[in-house]
Parts: sequence; structure tokens; C-alpha cells
Amino acid sequence: MIALSYENARFNMVEQQVRPWRVLDAKILNLVGSLPREMFVPDNYKGLAYADIEIPLGDGQMMMFPRVEGRLLQALNIQPEDTILEIGTGSGYLTACLAKLGSTVISQEINPAYTEQARTRLAALDINNVQLRTTDSLSDDIESGLFDAIAVTGSLPEIPEKFKQRLNIGGRLFIVVGESPVMTAYLVTRTGENVWETDALFETDIAPLTNAPVSKKFVF
Repeated sequence: MIALSYENARFNMVEQQVRPWRVLDAKILNLVGSLPREMFVPDNYKGLAYADIEIPLGDGQMMMFPRVEGRLLQALNIQPEDTILEIGTGSGYLTACLAKLGSTVISQEINPAYTEQARTRLAALDINNVQLRTTDSLSDDIESGLFDAIAVTGSLPEIPEKFKQRLNIGGRLFIVVGESPVMTAYLVTRTGENVWETDALFETDIAPLTNAPVSKKFVF
């Protein structure tokens, strides 16, 4: 009965939240409509796993709205052969989505407890193409190599140059930039060795990455 309830909740999430937010890629709709989000939600919030809210994870971090997760996945347009870097593992739900779409995911997380929780949750779903790292992607060197897609799951005041440099030519970076309550989600595409195109996708408001720098405000 509980499983059936979650199945209905997933269907309603797709039809009432994700699809109306211009997520029309059938691959993405099928993915979020089948992956058990409740397995990645803290126990005291499992009843809200498919609600139109940001679910608290602790330490000021939140799961994204399902609709924002859908737009992120659609924007990155991940192909089966793609290598992916995720900045901020969080609950591991988006990690699982990325892993289902691409070839390999390297996910970096500053909170070791989140890393271990994600490891357990991914193993329970037999998702084994993810490498989890506990590190601060902002102050430490981020993962070496180049990636076809980079997903940044917390907001930042600006787009770090080092994230752009980690893209393959043709690679895509999803990032949310700005200050609460108004932020903008961007897709950055590397189109040449030293050329990037930046497209504004939508306005939103998500929690900042842990240790994100605070933008300097002009004082009269």
C-alpha cells in the first residue's frame, strides 16, 4: 500500500510540478517518474518526498524542488557516454539521476555524513557508476580531467572560472548564481578552447554551497 502511494505521488509530481515547468524531455520525465525519491529523503520527511518543497537535509542544506531538478537534468542533455562532475552530493538523489543518464559520475561533497549516506542509498539501488569524494570543491582543487557535464547543486555569487575550465569542448555546466531571493540558473557551454556561451534559463532561489563566498556589496 505504501509502495502504491509513492508510485501515485511520483506520477503526480511529474504531472503537476515537473512537466508544467517546461520539462518535456520524455527521458527525464520517465526517470524522475520511476526513481524512488523517498529513498533519498530524511526519515522524518519521507511523507513529503514528492511535495513541491525544498526538503531540509540539515546544516542549512536542502534538496532542490523537484521541478528545478527536472530543469537541471533537461538542460544538461546528458548522453549515455558522458562523464559527469557533480558539485554537492547532498542527499544523493540527483547523483542517482545523473548516473542513470550518463556513463560515469564523480560527485564531490564537503559533508562526510552526506557522502556516506549517499553511498548507502546508491548501493541499495545497485547504482555503481558513481565515485564519491569528500572535499570542498571551492577551496580545494576540484576533480582533475575534463567533463561532458557539470552540475552545481548549490548557488554561488558568480560562476567560478575553474568550473568552466573543467568542461570538454561541447561540455555543459549548470549553475545557479545570485543572492536570495532572486537568483538565475545558467547553462554554460564550452564551444571552443577559450570560448564559452552562457544562457540564462530561469529565475529561482536555492541554498548556497557550503563555504560559498559572500558577494561584496557596495556601501555608500
